[in-house]
Amino acid sequence: MKAATAPRPPFPIDDDAWLIYRRLLRYARPYIGPFMIGVCGMVLFAATESALAWLVQVFLRGAFVKQTPQVLWLIPGGVVVLFLFRGIGDFVSNYFPGWVGRQVVKSLRQEVFSHYLRLPSEYLDRQQSGHLLSKLTYNIELVAAAATNAAISMIRDSMTIVGLLVTIFIMNWRLAAFSLLAAPAIAWLMQTANRLFRRYSTRIQSSMGDVTRVAKESIDANRLIKIFNAEEHQSLRFEEVNEHNRSMNMKLVRAQAISNPVVQLIAATGLASVLYVAIRQVFSHSMQVDEFLGFLTALMLITAPLRRLVNVSGPLQQGISAGQSVFELLDQPAEGLGGPRSISRARGDIEFRNVCFEYESGKGPVLTGVSFSVQAGQTVAIVGPSGSGKSTLVNLVPRFYDVRSGTVLLDGVDVREYRLHDLREQISVVSQEVVLFHDTIRSNIAFNAVGKTQADIEAAARAANVMEFVAEQPQGFDTVLSDRGQNFSGGQRQRISIARALLKNAPVLVLDEATAALDNESERRVQQELAVLMRGRTTLVIAHRLSTVENADRIIVLEQGRIVESGTHRELLARGGVYAALHGMHFKG
Repeated sequence: MKAATAPRPPFPIDDDAWLIYRRLLRYARPYIGPFMIGVCGMVLFAATESALAWLVQVFLRGAFVKQTPQVLWLIPGGVVVLFLFRGIGDFVSNYFPGWVGRQVVKSLRQEVFSHYLRLPSEYLDRQQSGHLLSKLTYNIELVAAAATNAAISMIRDSMTIVGLLVTIFIMNWRLAAFSLLAAPAIAWLMQTANRLFRRYSTRIQSSMGDVTRVAKESIDANRLIKIFNAEEHQSLRFEEVNEHNRSMNMKLVRAQAISNPVVQLIAATGLASVLYVAIRQVFSHSMQVDEFLGFLTALMLITAPLRRLVNVSGPLQQGISAGQSVFELLDQPAEGLGGPRSISRARGDIEFRNVCFEYESGKGPVLTGVSFSVQAGQTVAIVGPSGSGKSTLVNLVPRFYDVRSGTVLLDGVDVREYRLHDLREQISVVSQEVVLFHDTIRSNIAFNAVGKTQADIEAAARAANVMEFVAEQPQGFDTVLSDRGQNFSGGQRQRISIARALLKNAPVLVLDEATAALDNESERRVQQELAVLMRGRTTLVIAHRLSTVENADRIIVLEQGRIVESGTHRELLARGGVYAALHGMHFKG
């Protein structure tokens, strides 16, 4: 099943589509052995089709024309044996290619998911998560159908048709040649009828609950995963649910593969009984049988594989279209490894030098000429109206985005020179939108925390006051959070996030509206935990509630992407400028 020798579909397909189809088949190449076992089953199944027509002719001749006594046992026994082999061929030709198909789904889905985790945030921000999930689930199912199911139909049904055509030409070549004149019209009628059937049929997609959940969590939490360098951790979590999905689908494939042989074998046993009775009646009554009945049997057997062969063009074209969208995604460049410089633990000095940034060319700058520095251990607050570029500015430090001009430095070194993994090890983020996973409290705190003990986890939980509500849970740290932690309050979720940042123990901390979604009481308590987290760390604070930044070492005021004011809380109030106006509106409100 190598791409270079893959069978070209027996219907028109342009060169671009053919290249996509060959690329699809590469995912089945590692499983060529099981697929060839399936091909052997296809050969056996196709042979039984021709043998059935021959058996009917032998039965008619022996029972009605020559009345040979041996057919009394030969024909019923032959039918059972024939359908036994037919059932084996049917099972093998469906099960093994079906197994290959599920492996293709698993491999391609794992590759797409792992690529999602490594795509730049700037690219992911432009995409709709629903479309990304659709590529991961529905589109890949269509791709696998094109790579395996279409191949099954092309190989098995083509061999069946060729075998039956040879049979009818041996029986009566003139009648066979005449019957082929109607083949194009029959194929066109079947294609038209199937197009109508597809129009009125309903496509039901199998539930992908766990796969969709883990994928959506990871896509929505792409920045958290990147800042914790947890791509491999999430890939392993996805591998577990992906393998479970494959296993469940294989049970379905197994049931589908075995149902037809069993039903056909039962029907063959019934047919053998009917033939036995019919032959006894023939022996007692004179009957004449023409070979045309055998020919007609073979001719009628052609219609089913011909219909399947015609119908495969629709799913194949759908799979090629889906494959094109999936491969366009896989061809998107990933983030890369960053620069060559490594760093174990930074001091925490941060500097912005004449930084300019815009998301898309022609839509105007988001940041223009931003310059300021933060010494290790200082707390700098960044405030300003909505849309002034606050979040964009702090996102440049872990390289969620890269500057268009200017430089962002950590410990005097351009962040683009650091290895991306090492750079993000230096930074923790606590944001307004708390990202929690459908996992235990312990696993959420110890998210991708390598080398951390249970004592470390409990120490971080105590410092963030998580133990206060963990003690109230029957399962304690093993309590499972619901989707995004909705079974806990906003303050409790934020404390778990703070404990996670404490456990990481990074020298640089980003607080992005960390208390904006909390009520006053929850905010007061979370501020206490944040004070513990900020101690000894370089901290960048984004806040709309100006009361939370009054104690900052310095406050930077942004307006339309530019720094318009800088100073302490008292200095900026005394100046009576933008900050004083914002402060006045906040407390007036």
